[in-house]
Amino acid sequence: MKDNIIGFKRFFFLWLSVLSFEPSFPDDPYYRLWQPFTDKNEVVSTQTSVSSSDFWNKPPEKAFSKAIAAGVGKKLEIQWPSGSLQSTRYYVSLYFQDNRAASANSWRVFSVAVNGKTFYNNLNVSTGGVTIYSAEWPLSGPTKITLTPDAKSSAGPLINAGEVYQILPFGTRTLAKDVAVMEELARNLDNPPLDWVGDPCLPQENSWTGVSCSIKDTVARIISLDLTNAGISGTLPLTIDNLSALHHLWLGGNKFSGSIPEMNSLLKLETLYVL
Repeated sequence: MKDNIIGFKRFFFLWLSVLSFEPSFPDDPYYRLWQPFTDKNEVVSTQTSVSSSDFWNKPPEKAFSKAIAAGVGKKLEIQWPSGSLQSTRYYVSLYFQDNRAASANSWRVFSVAVNGKTFYNNLNVSTGGVTIYSAEWPLSGPTKITLTPDAKSSAGPLINAGEVYQILPFGTRTLAKDVAVMEELARNLDNPPLDWVGDPCLPQENSWTGVSCSIKDTVARIISLDLTNAGISGTLPLTIDNLSALHHLWLGGNKFSGSIPEMNSLLKLETLYVL
């Protein structure tokens, strides 16, 4: 059994994985960003491989090469995502693979709960891997995933990777030029805000931290960027001059390095604070 289907859709992504990939994500056919995650729990390596094509959304095979695990009879608790989520309904997908060699007389069975609510009961994880997912799961603030082993399970629970993502409304989009600038800025920062993934403006109630936008004729534009005292470091890209709808740019109180780019095209800029 490869997929235990509860329901799924996708458009905007936040990711968990115990692997990190190169910036071009060559192992992912959808160019998704898989970010590393570790905590106090044990990390184990798998002894068998999986075929990405056996899964509905083709996760990279490398996502199954390591897992966070607990011992026999022990509950596994993970606080993930590491940041707080805004209160709304999300699509949640979790990935598991038994890291041991296949055996007809040994089982890895456990139940999955998200924030204390049952997500899936008595999941039987095989060496071939399994995915469970849910549509429109309500999340707010910190999120805790709990894996509780079955009393007869011969191995403890483990998890390889997971996704939390939202659906963006169709018919509205952020101007591609603005998105490209913000994506480059995120890459240039050593520690960008945790929610700086996906569309920086949409949905409006979940826009990136420090980003304010306006919408006209179904096109969103970034009009304000306020990262004052955000505790970030890095450099400013030359392309920041392309945010032509920007009215306010506040970056003070951080540890930026390098020179300040030319901003001759920011004709609507009213306030600038970069010290």
